[in-house]
Amino acid sequence: MWFVYIVQCADNSLYTGSCKDVTRRVHEHNHDDKKGARYTKVRRPVQLVYQESCSDRSAAGKREAAIKKLTREKKLQLINAGS
Repeated sequence: MWFVYIVQCADNSLYTGSCKDVTRRVHEHNHDDKKGARYTKVRRPVQLVYQESCSDRSAAGKREAAIKKLTREKKLQLINAGS
């Protein structure tokens, strides 16, 4: 099982990613300088605001790409719909 997630950064920006273990990945974004994303490293702390499951890595990558193309407003609507 793979997941697509969105975290909200300390500067209120949104970062979208995909992984197999969301808890581990959010921890890496907040604490690991080598495994965390360059984008989130300077915008810590990050907070998980959305996640959805995907059947496999390919599906997660496609969904991640689709979410990244959304406007901020559309991403916020997605987050609010998932809450």
